[in-house]
Amino acid sequence: MNASPSSETRRASPWALWLPLMLFAGFLALVILGLARPGSTEVESAMVGKPLPDFALEPAIAERPGLATSDFSGGKPRLLNIFASWCVPCAIEAPQLQMLSDEGNTVDGIAIRDRREDVEAFLARNGNPFARIGKDDVSAVQLAIGSSGVPESFVIDGKGVIRYQHIGVIRAEDLPLIREKLKEAAQ
Repeated sequence: MNASPSSETRRASPWALWLPLMLFAGFLALVILGLARPGSTEVESAMVGKPLPDFALEPAIAERPGLATSDFSGGKPRLLNIFASWCVPCAIEAPQLQMLSDEGNTVDGIAIRDRREDVEAFLARNGNPFARIGKDDVSAVQLAIGSSGVPESFVIDGKGVIRYQHIGVIRAEDLPLIREKLKEAAQ
């Protein structure tokens, strides 16, 4: 007998034909589901729940005292804002910081990689909501508290423990959350 092709050809299983199409449809469904329900945009900080690291910063401007870890142990929550005079988004959030300060919340600042005269000019243009402003020339404190950019803000309780981190500009729509976190930190 010769080994010639059989007159009867093998037929592929119906599953073999539909499998690639079903896999593609499953992948497409996962992509659509992921786009329709995006993940949380809130970043969990590794420093939330931990005490502030030890630091003592000299004043960034002559009109305000510097800032140290000990300033956060007075029993009252404070908002710590990391900013810079060269930061455009920092100017955008200035009215919201002023509003929080006007409401009786203590707002402190850390000016990073900045010159005294530039910080003074920034505050003259945008207002000065800060009770204290420390000068962090090499971003050592900024990095130690888990901040990776400007602006960033931290709610610190009356014992010096970080309770909340807000990454980016504090906008008007963020104020209710910031107020809530300050209130929670007071308890």
